Amino acid sequence: MGATEIIVAYWPVFIMSFGVALVATPLCRRFALAYKIVDRPDDCLKPHHKPVPYLGGVAIFLGWSAGVALALWMGTHGSESAADAGGGSVDLRMVLGIVIAGTVIMALGLLDDIRHVSPTGRLLVTLALGILLVVCGLGDDFVLTFIRQTGVTLLPDLRWLALVLSVPVTLFVVMGACNATNVLDGLDGLCAGVLGIINIGFLGLALYLHARGVWPPGDVRCVVLSLAVCGAAFGFLPYNRHRATIFMGDAGSMFLGMNAAIVILLFAETAVLRFALAALMVFALPVVDMSLAMFRRRRAGKPMTQGDRSHFYDQLVDRGYAVPKVAAIAYALAAGYVMLGWGTMMLTTPGAIALCVTAASVTVAVIVLGRMVRTDSKEKDG
Repeated sequence: MGATEIIVAYWPVFIMSFGVALVATPLCRRFALAYKIVDRPDDCLKPHHKPVPYLGGVAIFLGWSAGVALALWMGTHGSESAADAGGGSVDLRMVLGIVIAGTVIMALGLLDDIRHVSPTGRLLVTLALGILLVVCGLGDDFVLTFIRQTGVTLLPDLRWLALVLSVPVTLFVVMGACNATNVLDGLDGLCAGVLGIINIGFLGLALYLHARGVWPPGDVRCVVLSLAVCGAAFGFLPYNRHRATIFMGDAGSMFLGMNAAIVILLFAETAVLRFALAALMVFALPVVDMSLAMFRRRRAGKPMTQGDRSHFYDQLVDRGYAVPKVAAIAYALAAGYVMLGWGTMMLTTPGAIALCVTAASVTVAVIVLGRMVRTDSKEKDG
């Protein structure tokens, strides 16, 4: 079964996730208002005019869960085409690890929304979830994707070395993705819209690999996860666009980051460097924003965990751009990185590396020329 047949078989996953999130979001909003689970404005990081309810992340998670559950059901009891596409080849251990990781990271974010969780506590839980994914077989040979490009082949009795080297890289991907999406959630409609676009990019990459026969028809994990996040994010977005009536909170942003990390690790499982680079390119916008914020905080002598208005979207708002326009700019940038990611997938490995280096260089040049690396104190002086 080819890429077309797979998407035809599994399109109901998107519909299910979209519908559940669309219905669950106002219900979660009502619950949040009843129990006063709200984000209160302040004079700095939270400039909204009145308290806005949280729990949008719970609605996103419910939509994703419904889509994944439907996909599992379709693969075993559903239509013949879906069974052919995904039945009989499900790695239940890995599926269980993915579901547990998604559930726990959502619960951690929800707890942080309701009762503050220390950065150390968040870090430890995220690390534990990364280790869980490795134990379940995801990312346990991540480093082999890079080693094989050098022509070096590890002997079977050195399999332990690949595991030892892969674990820190996998943990870095998980923590980096969760933090990147978390800090991206600072503007109405931004995180949900950008992550929806990013998962369209992941879906395109996955279908390309199916069309090329890199992945067998039964391995529809990336297709299902991408469709589920797209549906859930776009089902939530109508309530979150400017002026938002509900926020996703850390429950949603960290969950979306965990899902992105899982998908990136799945692409790295192909052991082909350009496929892993393509997935990273698709996810580039959250990484760029997080890197910019960390650089500015370090330059200003601020703690890395201290929030500020150093993100690219904050700077655009401070320069007079309306919130809907900033969101549209972010969507366009995310779509641009998606197109670059698709292009990376279709090149040779040297060409893919060259494209990534060029894209990174251009990104840095635009940030510097756009005067986005100045610290807050210098901006006030200027």
